[in-house]
Amino acid sequence: MGVKMIATNRRARFDYEVQESFEAGLVLLGSEVKSLRNHGASIAESFAQVKAAEAWVMGMHIAPYSFAREGGHDPLRPRKLLLHRREIDRISSRVAERGLTLVPLRLYFRDGKAKLEIALAKGRTKVDKRQVIREREQRREMERGLRQVGRRVGGF
Repeated sequence: MGVKMIATNRRARFDYEVQESFEAGLVLLGSEVKSLRNHGASIAESFAQVKAAEAWVMGMHIAPYSFAREGGHDPLRPRKLLLHRREIDRISSRVAERGLTLVPLRLYFRDGKAKLEIALAKGRTKVDKRQVIREREQRREMERGLRQVGRRVGGF
């Protein structure tokens, strides 16, 4: 079946320096899965954390499903992440010792199951963000120059 993208957190790669990423399953209600299939989710304001040896994602908005019985679900409720015990232990130790943050990067269906890609990341300062923008602009300028040279050589 492959991968069907639902939502991405484009700002995360700019605001944070991603060090390691993990794929986690989600514990969802039926109305939440139906809403995800309609692309009714946002992970822009969400974050993940480890509490009592369990991983949770907070602030992830899944829109209410209009045809759900008895009101459906709470759109902003905390949702449990499904990870292996050693992954949770590794994440919690790295967050505690190095001051890293657990950031959701993208939400998708893999073979019909909802997955969330989370990453251990370090926050970037304003100076770091400016450096990233500068490097991106330089890379674009180089690509433009190479394309123009290619047009001149092959355009006779």
